[in-house]
Amino acid sequence: MRTLRPQLASLLLLGMALAQRQVTVQEGPLYRTEGSHVTLWCKVSGYQGPAEQNFQWSIYLPSAPEREVQIVSTVDPSFPYAIYTQRVRSRGIYVERVQGDAVLLHITELQDRDAGEYECHTPNTDERYFGSYSAKMNLVVIPDSLRVTAVPQTLNKVERDSLELKCEVSKSTTQHSHVSIAWYRQRGSEAPVEVISLSRDFVLRAGSAYAQRQATGDVRLDKVGETTSKLTIYNLHPSDQGEFYCEAAEWIQDPDKSWYAMTRKRSQGALVNVQATDKEFSVRLETEKRTYIVGEPVEFRCTLEAQNIPDRYFSISWAFNSSLIASLGPNAVPVLNNEFAQREALGQLKVAKESDNVFVLKIYRLRLEDSGKYNCRVTEREKTVTGDFIDKESKRPKNIPITVLPLKTSISLEIINNASNVLEGESLRFGCNVRSGFGPQSRFSVAWQLVDKLNRRSEIVRLDREGTLQPGPSYAERSSYGGIQVEQVRPGSFTLEIFNSVKADEGHYECRVAEWTRTLDGEWQMVGERHAGTPVSITALEAGFAVTAISRTPGVTYNESFDLQCIIKPHYPSWVPVSVTWRFQPAGSTEFHDLVTFTRDGGVQWGDRYTGFRTRTAIEKAESSNNVRLSISRASDTEAGKYQCVAELWRKNYNSSWTRLADRTSNLLEIRVLRPVTKLQVSKSKRSITLVENRPIPLNCSVKSQTSPDSHFAVLWYVHKPSDADGKLILKTTHSSAFEYGTYAEEEGLRGRLQFERSASGGLFSLTVQRAEVRDSGSYYCHVEEWLLSPNHAWYKLAEEVSGRTEVTVKQPDPTLQVDTATANLTVQEKESFPLDCSILSRSSPESHFAVTWYNLRAKEAGSRAEEDEEEEEEREAVLSVGPDAIFSPEAGRWEGRLRFQRLSAVLFRLTVLQAGGADTGNYSCHVEEWLADPNGLWYRLAEEESGTVAVHVQDAGSTLQSVICSNDALFYFVFFYPFPIFGILIITILLVRFKSRNSSKNSEGKNGVPLLWIKEPHLNYSPTCLEPPVLSIHPGTMD
Repeated sequence: MRTLRPQLASLLLLGMALAQRQVTVQEGPLYRTEGSHVTLWCKVSGYQGPAEQNFQWSIYLPSAPEREVQIVSTVDPSFPYAIYTQRVRSRGIYVERVQGDAVLLHITELQDRDAGEYECHTPNTDERYFGSYSAKMNLVVIPDSLRVTAVPQTLNKVERDSLELKCEVSKSTTQHSHVSIAWYRQRGSEAPVEVISLSRDFVLRAGSAYAQRQATGDVRLDKVGETTSKLTIYNLHPSDQGEFYCEAAEWIQDPDKSWYAMTRKRSQGALVNVQATDKEFSVRLETEKRTYIVGEPVEFRCTLEAQNIPDRYFSISWAFNSSLIASLGPNAVPVLNNEFAQREALGQLKVAKESDNVFVLKIYRLRLEDSGKYNCRVTEREKTVTGDFIDKESKRPKNIPITVLPLKTSISLEIINNASNVLEGESLRFGCNVRSGFGPQSRFSVAWQLVDKLNRRSEIVRLDREGTLQPGPSYAERSSYGGIQVEQVRPGSFTLEIFNSVKADEGHYECRVAEWTRTLDGEWQMVGERHAGTPVSITALEAGFAVTAISRTPGVTYNESFDLQCIIKPHYPSWVPVSVTWRFQPAGSTEFHDLVTFTRDGGVQWGDRYTGFRTRTAIEKAESSNNVRLSISRASDTEAGKYQCVAELWRKNYNSSWTRLADRTSNLLEIRVLRPVTKLQVSKSKRSITLVENRPIPLNCSVKSQTSPDSHFAVLWYVHKPSDADGKLILKTTHSSAFEYGTYAEEEGLRGRLQFERSASGGLFSLTVQRAEVRDSGSYYCHVEEWLLSPNHAWYKLAEEVSGRTEVTVKQPDPTLQVDTATANLTVQEKESFPLDCSILSRSSPESHFAVTWYNLRAKEAGSRAEEDEEEEEEREAVLSVGPDAIFSPEAGRWEGRLRFQRLSAVLFRLTVLQAGGADTGNYSCHVEEWLADPNGLWYRLAEEESGTVAVHVQDAGSTLQSVICSNDALFYFVFFYPFPIFGILIITILLVRFKSRNSSKNSEGKNGVPLLWIKEPHLNYSPTCLEPPVLSIHPGTMD
């Protein structure tokens, strides 16, 4: 600890010069004794981050030099390992922070297991790792081998005997160490007193109480053996009584070259009693009488009574009223002070040693000022071997007072003053008239004195017989500035004038006149003295000093005026300086600030906090009094608050400096500046609006009445939806006509659809929402704020009111779409074209767009009908679709290339089918969808309608056998496939018949010898529509 501070200072300078983190610990190895208190310091420099760095101490034990054992941390209570936890908790081990980047590790009771390599680590607070973050040092624990022994004993000695005490100090430390030895004396609970010591550097030094005796050889410390030292005290004094013991310390030099006390021990004590010899003496002071006349002699005899006086040394001192007159040492040579030395040189006084035990003070001619108390003091002194004297015991007898009476005089005094009761600051004037029966050879000295209420007398000024003016000690400075004036108006008439009186000048004033006459030897002798006095009472300026603040208008309205009066009591004369300060605490604040000050010299000083007051404030001080009025016009919020009047009473001193005698603070005066009573009224009428989208929404906000023609209005428009708890802000127009869009306008994209208007009269505000949408439906209202211009030219909100609500319902147009539903029949020839018209009779809006789809309805196949009983017998086939954006759907396979679309008007669409075929026969209809664009340009389907059907019949232009056959698959197979096996069978049958007929020709033959066979031609039936397969029937003929 003794060397830590300079080392830390050098480390701080080093840390400032480094640009990187550097951790430094106390240099090792350190040798410390077991059981001692050890400190290790650690310092970090060149770091970044907070000024207070954290430190962590660890140890590497000799048994496991690679293993870190954590001891203590400044940041983590759980850092210590279990082996150190208890010692850290009980403060056996702790870290002391010397400063933010330096600490001390304390081990209060060092143990043998504490030896090892200690590491000090600082957690990183830098932006990057740069430098060293830990440092190590070795601590070696050695046994405590210091032994300090002395024989415990009790010794009874007599004053001036000798004393010898021995102390044995030994050690067995292998390291190089030094030993220091010190002897102490202790009495009871008193602090030990060092007698003498031998430092580790073998320097012998005595304690302050024994330094002089060591210098004379009465105190010694000697080494009488290898391990023993001896204390010797010659000429014992009674003050040497007590317990004596020796204390030794073992010192070792650390690597930093400093010495460290590893251990310190003390021996058992020896109790020494010292019996004093009889050296008592007494002193007696005598004189003949106690009352004398001026000019008489007086002799004082100081008698010493003691044993063996010639062998002892005494000195004597004479005192007058506790002031030293003269002193005589053992050599009997008197030494007098200045005043009495002069009288002794003139032969008027003598100090002498009459015998060994009698000392004399003689004054040959007493003066009036010699009246007082006289005494002598005798001190026994002891002579040392060097010839010097040491003061021992001192005694003095009781004081002897004497009174020196003046010569009788015939003078009489009369004192007058200008007033017995004055106000502080006024002048005091006294007159002192002297009447005397002596001749012109007499002279007078005049002394003016003041006796205050505590009966303390002080001299104001003295005018000696030579006419020299001598101010009193406490009035010298005041007199030098002309504050006190003494004058001799005529012989025997003196005046005293004290200017600018103070309270301390109050008391009883005395005029003391001494009459002097010259004696035969040419000296002046005071014949007598007379005094007269008069009391003066001074009223302190601050007596009854009070201040009151009043106002007749504690509450005013904007732009009105109000007055504040600061009334000061009592009524002071105009020459009494009073400064008055008006202080102001604004409403809502807790601090007062100076507003304006009427200074003691009549000037006006404005505060620098509220400069705006100066233009509207007038301050006036009454001529007949110190009352100050503060007038404030055009009141505003700035002037609202608490006012306070502070008055200071001043006095100008004799040296032209100023003294503040008192200050008083008035009551608090609260001024309330009220805003005008609002007359704002907003129309509360309710209305409902229902409109179709894309129409404008007109919203009105009417102000029926306002407080002032100069009122400005801020209008906030809100909409309230059923799903919302509160209304949402659409638009705000401030009182300065600035626009601010609300969150609702931003979220719903209303910024481009809002139009705000204000009527010329200023009382009607209109908001139009253009291109209304369905989602714009809701409850609309306005919030009106009335703003006025304050006297400080700042706008303030006076009132606010909410209008009635306008319920707005925005809906889509009602669908009025109508499509021609009349049915029609149409017959066309094959290969011809036929039109399909889609006529819209009415629409919902002129802006409507239409999507048109033509359908072909035809009967389902028989197989399909058998599988789907109870279902529709017709199927719809989309022929062509045209969207609202005029985009066509792809043409179906059999319609490809045969369709032509025409828009004959906005409500008439035509589809022409080219190259009609029999498959085109069927029922046709169109499906119409009406589409409208919402205000955002998004299209939606408003309505849809189906037209009436058109039955189309396509006639065959004349069917050929080939067309009939080719148009029917069954017939095709019947004609071109089935006849071959049939005719084959017929041929075989005919051949068989003819074969049989030949065999029977003998029996029968045909007509003309030829057999007859007639086969009827087959009859073919087909449908002209070619929708059904033809029916082939073969009718057999008859054979004749």
